[in-house]
Formats: sequence, structure tokens, C-alpha cells
Amino acid sequence: MAEDKQHPDKAASEKKVADNKKKKQKAEEDKDADLSEEDLELKNNLLLMVTRIGEGDPGVQKLALQQIANEIRSATTSMTSVPKPLKFLRAHYQTLVNVHDKTADTDVRRQLADVLSVLAITTGKEGERACLKFRLLGSTEDVASWGHEYIRSLSGEIGEEYHARREKGEDVDDLLALVAQIVPFHMTHNAGKLLQALHQHCLSPLFTLHPLPAAHDPELPKPEAVDLLLETEKLEWLVQHIDAKNFARTCLYLTSCCAYLPEDDDSKVMQTAYKIYTKEKQYPDAMKVALMMNDKERVKETFASCGNPLVQKQLGYLLARQGVALNLEDEEHGMHSWLEELDPDLQSELQEIISNSRLSEYYLALARDLDVMEPKLPDEVYKSHLVEGRQPAGPAVDSARQNLAATFVNAFVNAGFGQDKLVTATLDAESHGTDRVHWIFKNKDQGKTAATASLGLVTLWDVEGGLPQIDKFLYSKDNYVVAGALLAVGILNCGLQHENDPAYALLNDFVDNQDPVVRIGAIMGLGLAYAGTQKEEIADLLTPLVVDTDVTMEVSSFAAVALGLTFVGTCHAGSVEAMLQGLMLRGESELGDPFAKQLVLGLGLLFLGKQGAVEATVEVAKTLPEQISQYAQVVLQTLAYAGTGDVLQIQSLLAMCGEHTEVDENAAWKMAHQGPAALGIAVVAMSEELGTAMAHRALEHLLQYGEPPVRRAIPLALALLNMSNPTLGAMDALSRLSHDTDAEVAQNAVLALGLIGAGTNNARLAGMLRGLSSYYYKEPTLLFLVRVAQGLVHMGKGLLNLAPKHANGNLISGQQLAGLLALLHSCFDMKGMLAGKHPYVLYYLTAAMRPRMLMTVDGEGKLLPVPVRVGQAIDTVAQAGRPKTITGFQTHTTPVLLSVGDRAELATNKYLPLTSVLEGLVILKENPDYIETNE
Repeated sequence: MAEDKQHPDKAASEKKVADNKKKKQKAEEDKDADLSEEDLELKNNLLLMVTRIGEGDPGVQKLALQQIANEIRSATTSMTSVPKPLKFLRAHYQTLVNVHDKTADTDVRRQLADVLSVLAITTGKEGERACLKFRLLGSTEDVASWGHEYIRSLSGEIGEEYHARREKGEDVDDLLALVAQIVPFHMTHNAGKLLQALHQHCLSPLFTLHPLPAAHDPELPKPEAVDLLLETEKLEWLVQHIDAKNFARTCLYLTSCCAYLPEDDDSKVMQTAYKIYTKEKQYPDAMKVALMMNDKERVKETFASCGNPLVQKQLGYLLARQGVALNLEDEEHGMHSWLEELDPDLQSELQEIISNSRLSEYYLALARDLDVMEPKLPDEVYKSHLVEGRQPAGPAVDSARQNLAATFVNAFVNAGFGQDKLVTATLDAESHGTDRVHWIFKNKDQGKTAATASLGLVTLWDVEGGLPQIDKFLYSKDNYVVAGALLAVGILNCGLQHENDPAYALLNDFVDNQDPVVRIGAIMGLGLAYAGTQKEEIADLLTPLVVDTDVTMEVSSFAAVALGLTFVGTCHAGSVEAMLQGLMLRGESELGDPFAKQLVLGLGLLFLGKQGAVEATVEVAKTLPEQISQYAQVVLQTLAYAGTGDVLQIQSLLAMCGEHTEVDENAAWKMAHQGPAALGIAVVAMSEELGTAMAHRALEHLLQYGEPPVRRAIPLALALLNMSNPTLGAMDALSRLSHDTDAEVAQNAVLALGLIGAGTNNARLAGMLRGLSSYYYKEPTLLFLVRVAQGLVHMGKGLLNLAPKHANGNLISGQQLAGLLALLHSCFDMKGMLAGKHPYVLYYLTAAMRPRMLMTVDGEGKLLPVPVRVGQAIDTVAQAGRPKTITGFQTHTTPVLLSVGDRAELATNKYLPLTSVLEGLVILKENPDYIETNE
């Protein structure tokens, strides 16, 4: 009975299987009906070949495999979709795998493994790495014969397998043998593409805007030569495959992906780029890479390797723009050994270029060309007549504060022009016997210091013209005036290296003056005059002031910042030791003073951009008293990783900013580290666009839930991210914050508005500041800051900017960044510094001021006007073909102004530039292949 019951079920089951077979057969027939005769013939031929491979005769198998291989190769030379042979063979993949496993003939197994490796790119399961598995079992023929898409898939699996084996400690020689075959193919056909694997391995979710497409997506950027060598830790192999055709794209890719790599890998990438540029004799580009690495030995090596005098001059202009002090003459032994073959006349000329001694001459030539030489009064900047709504009925603020604001506005607007209508005008009036009260004496105390120092800013970079005007105030009986004159000497010499060294000669005697006001003027003047020069005499002069506990914390802190500016980014051992000792010897009450934080800033500046070199000092900082310990650790870490885009550092800083502390008597110093942590997010993330965009978003979130110290630092962070670059987003955010209920947030936001618009003459921003001057006309401090911001927006009448990034945004000047950070950290104590006893800390910005020009010159340094196209820069990293580098361009004749984000290119073939980046001073040489046409 049981058997009788099972028979109907069995019959039904067999019938169901038969029906399914019929359906599949019918579906196949329907598919075949849609195929063209040619495709149907190809499908049947491939099926026949698969059948023959399964028959087991080695001779027949080899012929069949050869025919399949030929079909695949002819179809995969150019892949826009899955090739038809791969599509038709997909159904037979498992059959062929089974044949491979059973076949005894070695040659057939290898040939079949080759075919299966190619089939696996469309048929293999994710994670199996079948393409690589069969490739390693296959023959030794060149992998390039299977086409670009096959190599792309194989490269991706090699990277995955390499990491898996390294984790287990297994041998990787067979993988490296494949890499040695693949890299030459990539370099010949398409040198290095986008950062697929690095993107996945190096970027945290915080900095990932969109997930990358899946591995089978045809739109996925290709992890080609550079990525493959990075994945397999063999980047040094790249140099031997470089030639004149592919080096530019490869190095552009290397330097661009550096921001996304962990600490050790980024230095390897930069070293490789440096070797490639040097091999191809592209010395200006090699110098940029050496400066990016902050490696002074490589800077010297590049200079010495270059035998072309014109190119050496171009290198000199680049060093001057970066603020690198390179002394070509050894005082004891004459010329340095690394420049033994240099002509003495050329050496003198090069030293003059690196010393920036003609900067004032070029700057004034730019001003004359643009017809902006006429001095401006502060009232011409304020444009109070345009303010609508509330107007001040009378002098609502004290005249001293008004005059101080006018002093700064006048100094910034007329910076470097050598003449103005307030300070130098009254000097001229006195010389002509006119009984007129000098502008300096219309100010009080610190106002006199600021007004006298403004003389240095008005005559900026013009040592011969400025020193005689400043000298008379050095002998004044008013110590505030003397302090201002000393500071003016430092400002005047900022960024220059004069052969007679007048700044040190005039200032060193005043460092030990009994009056702290005079001492601070001399110390700050030395810091600005020798910013970035690493002059050892400054260390000998100032380190005792940092260590001596009898010296007030106020004087010690200014000495520390001056040392930080002088030895920025050098880890100068003597200064580091002195500052740590100074912090350890101070009592708890002194360490609670705001000036102690300035001392910490000076220590941080010594490690600017040095990354891991700061670790030992951070460990020492942990042993400091708790009032300053956490603050010191944060400042040291953020400055050491400045401009690196290090995601781990940013995540750590975000965690600090998110902390909430119970309110008690120690709450102030417990939360003090949150200010530099919020600013530190901008300091670390400022190097590249993706990091900057994500930092903006992170700061916006912090505004919602951050503690007061965090909120007060956010305007400063926004200012640093958008220095001299008034984007709409930054302007709107700061405009909102300038009306904040927290007075310190509003004050920092107002100053930040000035910083983001510094030197741009931005009309929208100027209108916003005029509105704020009307809104805050009853609040002296805020009105003072509004006036300062107005002066900054019109700085240098639009010819200067404060952006520390240059060379198409790839280089960050340590000297400029140090000057900006000195001011921004001072704003953590706005009441005591900028709006209190030390308003002249605004002059720290002098270290960051640079002309925003493109000026073309000949080999002798004479102006050479040529047409250039100036437009918005386009990112061309890993783009195929010859992509446009600028968009929305206009054609001008040099000299021209360049804004942040602008790029220039020559609009004529008559001349060739000696550098790939047209910024600052660029030497042109005549194009020997140029043929003039009469149009």
C-alpha cells in the first residue's frame, strides 16, 4: 500500500523536472532567437570548444583553448560592456573549472587556468579572488595580452590578497612577480589613476561624502600603477618606469593623494615624487615637494643639483615666497660646499632674490600698474554715509578707541605703499615746519605703541625708505612710543633678509630694558623680523627670558611666541627645552594666567607640521600642573599635525569638543583646552578641499551642542579655513555669529569676517561690516573690531592677502601660518589682548601678508608684460586626455591679481615659464620653436 502511494508522487516529481527542462530549453531557444546570425555562430562555436575541452584529448584541448583565448582577446581590447565571449562562456564556467581540476596534462591545465582567470572577472564570486587564483596557476605569458579591464580586476585582487597574506606572515613573492608585469603596462597606457583602495583604507566615515561604487561597477575609477604599488608597498619601483610622457600626471597624482595617507606612507609618496621630478630635471617641482616635506637638506640638494642659472633664480623666488631663509654664503668658509661651482656674481644675485630685497620694488610696480598708489584715509574705508538706519548721533565711543581703530585701518589699507595721510603725512608736515600734532600723540598708552608701529607697516619691506622715518622715535622719552618704534623696525623687516641685518642691531639692546612695555616691543619686533629665519642669535637673546622666573609671565610669553616664529617647524632643541623648563618652574597661579597659554603657543609653533616628532614633548606636557597640562597637549598635537588632514587627530579633537563639564570653581581651566581643540580641527583639516568641507560641517554641529569655549573658537576656525577667501557659506555663518548673545562669540566672528575678506575688497562683505558698524555703534569693543575688520577687507588696497596656501594650494607656508595662529590664539583672551592692553598683537598678521600677484619677469628680473588667462582652478588629478585646468577665465596682461582658488596660464606661445605654477614672480624665457604669425 505504501509503495502504491509513493508511485503517483514519484511520477509527479519526474514530470515536474521534465517540465523545468523544457522551460529552460525553450528560454534558451528564445534567447537564441534574439541573437544575430553572427552571435549565434559565435555561441555555438564556443559551446563546441567547451565540449572538446571536456573530451580529454590534450591536443584537441590545446587547440580549443587557443581558439577560445583568441576570441576573448579580440573582444576585450576595448570594453564598454561585458564582451560576448565572456557572456556566452559564463554558463560553462563551472564545467571548465571541473575539467581543470581533473586534467593531468600540465600545459593544458595552465592554458585552461589562463582562460578561467579571465572568465572569473564576470563569473567569480565576491571574496574568492578567483581571477588571481587561476592567474597564479596559469602560464607565464604576459598578462597585458588579456586587455585593460582584466588587468584592472587582477590588480584589485592582488591588493586584497597581499594584505591578507601579510597579516598571516605568508610569502608574497608570486604576487610581486605579477605586479612587476602589470606596472609597466599601466605606465605605458595610462599612468596612475584614482585612489580607490586608499579611499577605503585611509578615510574614516567622517570624511567620506559618498560611498564608492561596488567592485563590478564599470564607472569605478581604476586602481592602477600608483595604487597597486602603494597596496603592495613597492612604490620605489615606480621611478624606473617614468619617462617624459608620464611623469607629470604620475607626480600630480602622488602629491594629491598624500593628504589621504597615514603618517609613514605619506612621506614615502613624497620621496618618490621628489625622485621622479629630480630624475626628469624638473627642479621647481622638486623644490615644491622638498618644501612640502619641510626638508631643508633636500631644499639645498635641489638647489645644488640644478645647473641652470635661470632655473636657480626661479627656485629663489619660490623659496622667498615660502619664507625659507637659505644662506648661500658660509661666513667662515665662504661659499657652502654644496654650491662650490656657483659663480660668485650669480650667488650674490640669488641671495638677493631669496632675501626678498626687491619685494617692495615689485609690489609698488604692481600698485602703479593698477593705479592704486593714492593713499586712503580710514573714512574712505568706513563709508559711513552709505550706512542706513541708526546713525551715531555723536561720539558714542571714546576718541582714543576711535583713533586706535583708525590707526589699524590706516596701517592695513596703506600697507607697503610707503605713504599715507595719517602717520607719514604728519611727519612730512613737521619737516616743513607746519605746527601739527603728530597722529601718534593723539593716542593713549598702547595706542601710541600701535600708532608708531603702524609706520613699519606703511613702509613694509622698504628698509632704506622706512628706517629713517622710524629712527627718530627710538629716542623718544615716551616708552610707549619707543616700544612702537621697536615693533615698527621688526614689522618693516618681516620677510626680508637684509645684508646689514639692521633689525638685530637696533633691537637687541632693548630686550633687557627695565620697562616691560619696551621689552615687549623689542621682543615682538625680533619675532616678526626673523620669522622663519632660524637665527641662533635670537635664541641666545630670548631663551633666558623664557626660563627666568623673575621675568613676568607677560614678557616670557611674548619671548616664547617670538622664538616660535623664528624657529617655526624646526623642533629647535634649545627653545623647546627652555619653554618646557619655563612652564615647569612657574607656580600654579602664574600658569592660570592667560599669558601662560601664549607660552604654550610658542612651544607648539616649534613643532608646526612635524607630526610624530612632537610625541616626546607631549609626554612631558602630561607631567605639567593640571591648570595647563591638557591645554598644552592639545596645542602641541594640533600644531604638529597642521595641514596634514589626519583623520584620527580630527576625531580626537571632535571628542574633546563634545565633552561637557560640571560648572564649579575650576570649570574655566578644565574647559580651556576646548578652544584650541575647536580651532585645531581647522588647523589639521585646512590642507585639502574635502577635509575643509567636512570640517565646516563638523563645526556647524559643534555650534549646536558645544560648550562656550568651543562656540567662541568656531569663528576663528572658520576664519582659518577661509583665509582671504570670502565664500558665501563662511560669510553667512559668521554674519549669524556676529549677532550672537555671547559677546566673545560675536567679537571673534566680527574679526573673522575681516580675516576671510582680507585683501579682497569684497563688496558684499564690506556692506555687511557697514551694517554691523551701525548695529554696534554703542558698544566700543565691537565697534573697534568692526573697524579693524573693515581695514582688513581693504588691506593693501586689495593687493595683499593672508592665505598661507600657495602653489595651487599644495604648499602651506609655515611662516604665514605661524603669524595667523599667533593672532588667533590671542583671541582666546580677547578682553586682555586685542581689546585690552596689547592691541598691537594684530601686527602678527604681518608675517602672513603676501602680495596676491602674478608678475612675469625676464632673466634679469625686469618686468615682462605678457597676456595670461586667469580663471577658477579645476582639479585635473587622474583625468584622462588633456583636461582644461581653468574655467571662466579672462585674459589680462601681467602683472595681474590672483584670488584664492584662481589659476593662471600663459595666453601666448612666445615665452615659456620656468615653473609649472604661475604665481608670484615667474621667469619667462623665449620659446625657440615660436613662429610669429601676422593675424
